[in-house]
Amino acid sequence: MSDPIKHECGIAHIRLRKPLQYYIDKYNTPLYGANKLLLLMKKMQNRGQDGAGIANIKMNLEPGYRYISRFRSIDPNPLNKIFDKVAKKFGKARKEGTDDQYFNEDWLKKNYGFTGEVWLGHLRYGTHGKNGIESCHPFLRQNNWRSKNLVVAGNFNMTNVDELFDKLVELGQNPKEKTDTVTVMEKIGHFLDEENQELYEKYKNQFTKAEITQKIEDELNIGNILRHSCKDFDGGYAMVGMIGSGASFVARDPAGIRPAYYYADDEIIIVASEKPAIKTAINCAYEDIKEINPGHALIIDKAANYHEEQFLEPLAKKSCTFERIYFSRASDPDIYRERQKLGELLVPKVLKAVNFDLKNTIFSYIPNSAETSFLGLMKGMDDYLVQKRKEIILEGKPTPDDLESILSFKARVEELVIKDAKLRTFITGDAERNSLVSNVYDTTYEVVNKGKDNLVIIDDSIVRGTTLEQSILSLLDKLEPRKVVIVSSAPQIRYPDCYGIDMSKMKDFVAFRAVLELLEDTGQAHLLDEVMEKCMISADEKNVPNYVQELYAPFTQEEISAKITEIVRPKNMKADLEVLFQTVENLHVACPDHDGDWYFTGDYPTMGGNRVVNKAFVNFMKGVTVRAY
Repeated sequence: MSDPIKHECGIAHIRLRKPLQYYIDKYNTPLYGANKLLLLMKKMQNRGQDGAGIANIKMNLEPGYRYISRFRSIDPNPLNKIFDKVAKKFGKARKEGTDDQYFNEDWLKKNYGFTGEVWLGHLRYGTHGKNGIESCHPFLRQNNWRSKNLVVAGNFNMTNVDELFDKLVELGQNPKEKTDTVTVMEKIGHFLDEENQELYEKYKNQFTKAEITQKIEDELNIGNILRHSCKDFDGGYAMVGMIGSGASFVARDPAGIRPAYYYADDEIIIVASEKPAIKTAINCAYEDIKEINPGHALIIDKAANYHEEQFLEPLAKKSCTFERIYFSRASDPDIYRERQKLGELLVPKVLKAVNFDLKNTIFSYIPNSAETSFLGLMKGMDDYLVQKRKEIILEGKPTPDDLESILSFKARVEELVIKDAKLRTFITGDAERNSLVSNVYDTTYEVVNKGKDNLVIIDDSIVRGTTLEQSILSLLDKLEPRKVVIVSSAPQIRYPDCYGIDMSKMKDFVAFRAVLELLEDTGQAHLLDEVMEKCMISADEKNVPNYVQELYAPFTQEEISAKITEIVRPKNMKADLEVLFQTVENLHVACPDHDGDWYFTGDYPTMGGNRVVNKAFVNFMKGVTVRAY
């Protein structure tokens, strides 16, 4: 998107189902698991550029040796930093050991880290300002009993952190921070401890303590742990937990907001946030990659047996549509088709905007992530032209010259806007962003018929509108077109997200700014105070509606789009301008299996979402510039 927003985090989990020696003997390397994890994470690197981390657990290692390894980095290229460290460990082992030792599981595990069978990787995209190393996943909760150690990483945001914090205090804990990562870790950790204790009480009169430890590791009921610890969570999450004994889980929220996929065969179980990463790492068939169901967890026991288990009652599935529009890689065949369909469904609006004058219209796109929807738009234009050719030929008797002209006519395509500097304008502060956005784009000259051509530029979504206003539209106007049409393949972004994307402040949305002006223009500004009063009165209630929807209700999508056009139009722009948006109805036609559309409609899948949007509006009215969750 020309106004990029922060991505979601990415998770990667690998469980080798056989002893490490098996992979050493078969693949002639002890790095099989590390290489698979690196490939998984590289293929999802688009999901996290603020930091990364990995953790590894060694199975069946005798006491006296370290069995959990972890490394995190906020280096500009964190994956290279992390896996260079892993490679150095193996390089050191290769140098210090004989061939027999280097290719021996027991010697490697006792002497070097990251030589275990259970792997966890995380790609972090910070949802708010803290980007220090302590904010990087995985998080580690340590204990001298293997079955009480817990390593957690996830793609999640909780809307009810205060409530979760208070529950930890009620349990007698003293959490060091009031953040969702800490509260989630400690909540799961508490019930992991309880499960350990219950099993200990069950066997304490039957076995020795050493024997009980083994019984606990073999019999931990992870589903039970998740049922108790997650019942109060309100948010979107796909989280991975590894227990020191080697068991693990991948839990997905009841509405299926955050994505999680897995593949399993006799050698490996592999989990990732995106299908293409798994496909690349294993080269399996797409149909063999499974989606973890909402409210379910993929549970892998100490012996590497796995199953899916429901731990919470599923809600109506509301998988994130932004995954389809923008975040996930378009190499996923379903996402590729969906993005193309989003572009194709815009054809009627675009034709109307250029008055059906394709002869004098040039099509292009920005940024690169909009290329697939652009291809769909052009496919739709081709289909339109085929139909028009049929009509012209059937209705008249064209001459050979006319026929050649009719059959050879194509929509004009040019690369008009080029991002020529890798400046991450979306993660700078507001002051720096304004000075950067005007310099990151350039344009192609002398391809536009001045004063005659229309320019149609498709974007995958429009959030703030600042890049349009401060850079792109001025650049396009220098080409002296007759009209510029900016088309968003996503609907108008009207409401904050609170489930893993950094869209938390109302004033950031150009659609909200448009509604503010429309309320003023139509004498309805009093609605702002009325909605604020409702939000404040219901602030402490659990079941509240989204009152902010009342501000949008008086206006049509077309009225809001027209006002957005006014807002983003540079003062000195000479060409006509029109900004168009996808409809929510067409979004669901293009993405039929992903109904999570709260950023567009305000229909949040959890009550916490409604509380967040109401609080975000109150913050706006009070001039408070912090996120609402």
